[in-house]
Order: sequence, then C-alpha cells, then structure tokens
Amino acid sequence: MGRAAVIRRTGGPEVIEIEEVTVGHPGPREAKVRHEAIAVNFHDIYVRSGLYPVQDLLPLVLGTEAAGVVLEVGADVDYLQPGDRVAYACRPYGAFSDERLIEADNLVKLPDVIDARTAACVMLKGMTAEYLLHRTHKVHAGDTILVHAAAGGVGQILCQWARHLGVTVIGTAGGPEKTAIARAVGCAHVIDYKAEDFVARVKEITQGAGVPVVYDSVGRDTFFGSMECLATRGHLVNFGQSSGPIEGFAVAQLSEKSLTLSRPVLFHYISTRAELEEVAGNLFSVIGSGVVTARVGHSYPLEEAGRAQAALEQRKTVGASILLP
Repeated sequence: MGRAAVIRRTGGPEVIEIEEVTVGHPGPREAKVRHEAIAVNFHDIYVRSGLYPVQDLLPLVLGTEAAGVVLEVGADVDYLQPGDRVAYACRPYGAFSDERLIEADNLVKLPDVIDARTAACVMLKGMTAEYLLHRTHKVHAGDTILVHAAAGGVGQILCQWARHLGVTVIGTAGGPEKTAIARAVGCAHVIDYKAEDFVARVKEITQGAGVPVVYDSVGRDTFFGSMECLATRGHLVNFGQSSGPIEGFAVAQLSEKSLTLSRPVLFHYISTRAELEEVAGNLFSVIGSGVVTARVGHSYPLEEAGRAQAALEQRKTVGASILLP
C-alpha cells in the first residue's frame, strides 16, 4: 500500500486527505515510478479549489510534477528500465503520492548532474520558462522585457535564462526579501510593486517606449497595468493568475496599441515525445552548465500537502516548494 493526497470535493486546503492507495503493475506503454520529490504548483491549487473544473475526475490525486525512480515498465517500453532516474510534468493528475503508474512517454531521463529535488522543482517551471522565451515570444539579445513575480519559481528561472540570452530584464516582486532575489537572478531593474507604481517605473526605465513583451503570471492585479507597459504591437503573455482571474477585459482594448495577448499552457508545447525531449533537453542543458540554478525554497512531508498549498496560495513562499514522500 502507498499513500496519496486525495480530494473528494473541491474547496480549501482542508479538503485534501492522505489516504492509502494500491498501485498495481504497469500496463502496456506504462511505467511504475517511486517518487523521491514532488512539486507544489499553483496549477494544483486551481484544481483543488475548483477554479479548473475537475468534478468528473473526483476523487482525484493531486499533482502533475515529480521526480523519482522507475520500479517497473510495461510492455512496449524499450527506452526505460527499472532503476532509471526520471522526471515528468504532465497530466493525468496523480503526483501527490508515494508511487504511481504513468504513461512512459511522459517520462524523461535525468542527467546525473541533476538530483531529484532539483528536477521536481524545475520540470514544469523550467520547461515553462523555455517555451515562454523561445516559443510563445522568442526574445533576442538587446530586448528589454518585463517579468512579474520575478522571485517566484518560474520567474527565477526565466530571469536567469533571459539574462544569459542578452536580454535586459525588468522584474517585479513584493517586499525587500523578494526584490533582493529578483536582483540576484539577473534583473537589471527591480520594482517593488508594494511600494512603487510598476507602470510608471517601466515607462521611466524605457523612456516611455514600453517593452515588447510582458510575462505575467499574476493575473488580476497586474493585467491592465501590463498592457500599459507594452510598446505598440507588444505582446502580453499571461500564463497564470495567482492573484485571481481577470475580469472586465474587452478584446477591443488590445486595439489601442495593436497588442497581442497569449494564454499559453505548457502541455500544448510538449504534446509529442519529440517536443518533450527537445524542451526538457534545453532545460537540462542550461541547468547542467550552471546558467540556471534552481532554488528549493520550502519542503514539506507528503502529509502536509494542504499546508504547502496554503503557504503558496497566500504568497508566503520564495522559490519552489516540494513535497517529500
């Protein structure tokens, strides 16, 4: 018997229950994985709260990202074997557990230089940074960009990677501790949104020109300000809503500066095995070379999955949060 963090209804962190579960043997094209570290992401909170509709899936084991060791493989799996160190960031849900069955095509082998804790906190966030910078809006050396939540899990990786690409990063963060982190990860300009008007500061930094792209995972609190920060024909990339869903937006507002709005999702960028291996490979390369370093800010036992989510939801965390089975 193994353990898993299960929800039988949506709601607050209190709906998460730790239950014993039986994990069978893998079927064709499946693998059985023992988790060593599990990521805690806002996506999991949106699922647990009901913001993302999962009623038809209940009861549900939360989680989409983890790292561990292959225990068994099913038929037609010839690229993995027991003992391989692997990681993933994908649906279906089920990562908040000791062990699970998963489609083998969703697993990537980990290089020796990347440990399980690092892998668990960079797969989703790091692959997100990869597609944001290289696919959703490809940045170029000499660009100046705006990154909200620069001290967050995705933000830290994105800012380091962008700096390596020769990009000038303006980062927002809240409070002295988080602004210090934003500076440390490569932001040339840091705006404390709790003490400063980030729109006014961006206009000052860019001498009124604005930026070609804003990477915004905050949502409601920053969305309309982000549009103001963009240059004509700029691109607003909204890839999260940690402050809540965006309300009161009309498409016609984009026409004021011929803006482009994207709402990308990682799973659409790694939908094939080839895409997954390319995106993950690019991520492992910059981590292995030291261009990007990942910080595990907080770790909790699996039994405290609810507390881990509450801390993230209340924006009390710095860097990535993981669960340890």
